[in-house]
Amino acid sequence: MKTVRDILEVKGRMVWSVDLGSTVFDALSLMAEKEIGALVVLDEARVAGIISERDYARKVILHGRASPTTRVEEIMTSHVAYTHLDQSIEECMAIMTDKRIRHLPVLQDGKLIGIISIGDLVKAIIADQKFMIEQLERYITG
Repeated sequence: MKTVRDILEVKGRMVWSVDLGSTVFDALSLMAEKEIGALVVLDEARVAGIISERDYARKVILHGRASPTTRVEEIMTSHVAYTHLDQSIEECMAIMTDKRIRHLPVLQDGKLIGIISIGDLVKAIIADQKFMIEQLERYITG
């Protein structure tokens, strides 16, 4: 059974983040530059929330706010679900599905050490299925 640790070994542990006081414009600029859909929001080293493209669409644009003058802490999701290195891919998929989220920060001893996305989980599941199909084909033609 694959775990979050397996995903991070392939993906790496780089996490892009912004501070609570950053503007939404700065956050969006970083997301565009790094081609990612969400950023972890930090209050010094502590995870304070997460800001995603969805937060922007629903809490800035639809409320007539301006991204250069709105701070990240005003629109971020502050109740963040987390995961840990030994959690299974299936458990993470269940959390994301249940909470309707696309990103899970990875914590170890209370410290942020990575982040996984729904895309990372799907990629890992597809790789497992491909491996299983190859093994079955070898067995059948054996």
